[in-house]
Amino acid sequence: MSAKKSKKGSDKKESRFLHEVKEWGKAILYAVVFGTIIRLFVFETMLVPTGSMIPTINPPARLFVEKITYEYREPDYGDIVVFWTPYVDIESQKYLRGFDKFMDLFSPAKYRGHVKYVKRLVGKAGDVLELRRAPDYTAANPVYQLYVNGEIPPALEERRYVREGVFYDPSFYLGLAHPDDPSVRFSPYYRLYQAYKGLIEYTEFFETELEPLGLEKYITQDPSTGVVRVTVPEGFQFMMGDNSANSFDSRYFGFVPEEAIIGSPMLTIWPFSDFGPLKK
Repeated sequence: MSAKKSKKGSDKKESRFLHEVKEWGKAILYAVVFGTIIRLFVFETMLVPTGSMIPTINPPARLFVEKITYEYREPDYGDIVVFWTPYVDIESQKYLRGFDKFMDLFSPAKYRGHVKYVKRLVGKAGDVLELRRAPDYTAANPVYQLYVNGEIPPALEERRYVREGVFYDPSFYLGLAHPDDPSVRFSPYYRLYQAYKGLIEYTEFFETELEPLGLEKYITQDPSTGVVRVTVPEGFQFMMGDNSANSFDSRYFGFVPEEAIIGSPMLTIWPFSDFGPLKK
């Protein structure tokens, strides 16, 4: 009798254990499913390994990005925007953690394997952009302000930029896409083009999305003054980093497709010393 009771008691314990395991399994599964849904449609995270947005964002930082706002309105001048790189950034991929690589599986098919950038929006479709010397410009501090359609947007009045990339050489995008083309051999950026050959896969983006626009219509240079004006095409936006001297942004890689925009960073979650709402 005692043996039978012992066996029944053991069976009950085993049954209770299996029940608990199943319940925990369901809870974990639900958490993963709902977490993934929230991640896909509401929130996103990103790692910022570089200093392109110093002092606004100090690396290495992990940001919490909300994806709702720009579903209902387009970002405005001066807004900080997170977007998919329109090309594959091989160098930045090295900084991704295991979590980032796993969540990449749920990225839009077009941008799977791409990384996220965070910059400030400075130009919308149809805008004409021009860099002019800032009042505090000196030989030791050659900084510029960005004029949009002949005026400085209030949100950008305090921003200073370096006149590089396409604002210095209207054919910069061509050189970055075809660094071995004989026409760019004597460009002041020739060495930079060569350096970026193994860092980004840019040619496909240039040939499929930028070149067909007819860039000569959108990037012009005044032959008498050398001033370059950039018009933002429909369906694109122009992004620049706050740390202009050390920011790889639209001056270098071109216009950002509107469909590549992810959302707005709202919170720094790492390092803990910087934890809190992002100061914009």
